[in-house]
Amino acid sequence: MTDFFVRHGMIYDWAWFIATIIGILVIALPLMLAVAMIIYAERKIWAAMALRRGPNVVGPWGLLQSFADGLKVFLKETIIPSSANKGLFLIAPIVTFTVALIVWAVIPFQPGVVLADINVGLLYVLAVSSLGVYGVIVAGWASNSKYPFFSALRAAAQMVSYEVSIGFVLITVVLYANSFNLTAIVLAQKGNILGLFNGFGFNPLLFPMAIVFLISSMAETFRTPFDLVEAESELVAGHQTEYSSMSFALFWLGEYANVILMCALNAILFWGGWLPPLDIGVLYLLPGWVWLIGKMCFFFFVFGWVKATVPRYRYDQLMRLGWKIFLPLSILFVVLVSGWLMLTRYGGGA
Repeated sequence: MTDFFVRHGMIYDWAWFIATIIGILVIALPLMLAVAMIIYAERKIWAAMALRRGPNVVGPWGLLQSFADGLKVFLKETIIPSSANKGLFLIAPIVTFTVALIVWAVIPFQPGVVLADINVGLLYVLAVSSLGVYGVIVAGWASNSKYPFFSALRAAAQMVSYEVSIGFVLITVVLYANSFNLTAIVLAQKGNILGLFNGFGFNPLLFPMAIVFLISSMAETFRTPFDLVEAESELVAGHQTEYSSMSFALFWLGEYANVILMCALNAILFWGGWLPPLDIGVLYLLPGWVWLIGKMCFFFFVFGWVKATVPRYRYDQLMRLGWKIFLPLSILFVVLVSGWLMLTRYGGGA
């Protein structure tokens, strides 16, 4: 797009700036619309599993329900507790929402369709997504209330517990793909098994890591059954307890943007990203972004399915799963994958 503006007489610096702004809007605006739609879709999934109708009044088939909810929240009064740290209290939801958006800069939708195709894209995703928990921690501390404060402590412990295992899972992906670049990781999955299947998830050596990553991504986004951070039975609404109006809505938007991001990462890292499931010519007639969005929709359905059917873990079970099961398992597979690659790809280390 920069070349397009340069060819039409614009200087390079301004051409790059305008092209970058357009690229950001092309990603951010559909993402905001997608967040509204997946909230509606998730409520429909829950309703179907409980044999209910779900949203069906506002707009055709209830499609405008999320927009009606957004308008209702927008018109509510913003209340700041008198004893809260007002600056940090207002900054916390902005941090959560902003971090949820900037990660999308390195997500490839198909070859060449990415805002920033950097060589360390996976490290960027891991680093920036880890910052999201600071919005929760700051909100919990700045509210000056015991329930949000307990929520902040839980969020910090939960982030540490599952970030460690996610890090080792990503090491196995990087070893197999031999790159931190997300586009290169997707391309490395082409014809990965028997020259037919696209995706590391079809690889018996990496399939367990795909499952660990899927479950850990639910814990990272504080989704059921790992939503101990906002467990209403003992913490009311957790870090969101003292929030109202648009500050409350920003937490929701950030949470669902993170859910969509984790669905995209599951598809990109293990299931071929924009590649079709099988390396067959006719399947490539569909654009790559269609395959990617289809896979993201499948994983989002899994997220909603789990939330509708699996009860919340106790806190000790949450910690045990992260430290006693996922961490040793991910370390074991780092050893297995590196050993397998030394024997097959690198000739036994000779």
